[in-house]
Amino acid sequence: MLDLPLLIILCLTGFINLIGALAYAARIAGVRTRRIAMSFALFNILVLFSRTSNSFLGPFLAKRIETRIHNGSGEALFFDMQLVLAAASIATLLGILLVPTGQRLFATAIGWYQNHRSTTKLAIKAASPSGIKAAWRALTLPSLNNLRNWHMPKGISWGVLIANAAAQSLLAVGVVASLYAGYLAPEFRVTASQLSAVINGFATILLFAFIDPQLGVMTDDAVEGKVGEADFRRAVTLISYSRLIGTVLAQLLLLPAAALIAYIAVHV
Repeated sequence: MLDLPLLIILCLTGFINLIGALAYAARIAGVRTRRIAMSFALFNILVLFSRTSNSFLGPFLAKRIETRIHNGSGEALFFDMQLVLAAASIATLLGILLVPTGQRLFATAIGWYQNHRSTTKLAIKAASPSGIKAAWRALTLPSLNNLRNWHMPKGISWGVLIANAAAQSLLAVGVVASLYAGYLAPEFRVTASQLSAVINGFATILLFAFIDPQLGVMTDDAVEGKVGEADFRRAVTLISYSRLIGTVLAQLLLLPAAALIAYIAVHV
């Protein structure tokens, strides 16, 4: 049964991963409008809310573990952590389904901002009845046409997709595993909680050194017309699916990662 603290944790996790998945919508909108910098600038407004949520998530998770340990129900912690990772997967799937809607909304916001040049007015417009109606009209599901006549788009390889899935699985499990490791090695809880960097650091290297440059080059090629929009959308679709697969794989990594972190905390 879900209690309020766990429900808050699941909602925060879901929101963070939903925003992460919608980053692909910002890229598509940037290509369509030829306003890459503007699309990312507007998306970063959402990122601010996501990072604020992330700053609350860690303490909530830590308090959950402390509470479970103190009241003698620590054996239920593993299931709690599995629910957290499941929330990440569900939110990522929802984000993928909302990518077409998101890219339409981003494109509309970019056009509106070009004329009015005011973030405050844009926020008021988005929260107004007309803005809500526009969001409802933009609501659409992904088209299967993006996967018809399937072929691997230029610039995206199986290696990139596998690396992205691996990086996303490590990012999803990093903090959760480090905190669960504190239950496995309670005398070194503080040390274990600080060791998420062991996992997240490697994932960050994968993302910024191998994956983001590939997607960035393809985005520029799409803007310049060297890559068709259909191929670009197909590439984004494949990368978003690999992100989803990564969050699912995180379930398998949870216990091994937590055990590794607990071992490092105790013996290193």
